[in-house]
Amino acid sequence: MANVTVEVEYCRFSNKCGYFIKFEELKTHLTEKHPSVEIVGREGRRGSFEVKINDYLVHSKLQTLAYPDYSDLWNLINDAQQGKEVKGPCKQQPITSCAIS
Repeated sequence: MANVTVEVEYCRFSNKCGYFIKFEELKTHLTEKHPSVEIVGREGRRGSFEVKINDYLVHSKLQTLAYPDYSDLWNLINDAQQGKEVKGPCKQQPITSCAIS
């Protein structure tokens, strides 16, 4: 199995918008399925929830306004562990609410 690193950039204002909580939720979900995967989170741009697998951007909340679909992300990680080329983008979760202020 190939080494896989998942990097998540989440909104630096995570206390206000809950993006750190979403990162922790994603990390828990992925760790259950892929305990050997290195999952790294870091604060970043406002409104961001960007996910990279081995430095390849597979999801951008800045572009889609949605969070990644965890099952599809799991499949992409599985492919990467098998040494396959990472092919994105990842499917997205349905957008259930949108507030513009």
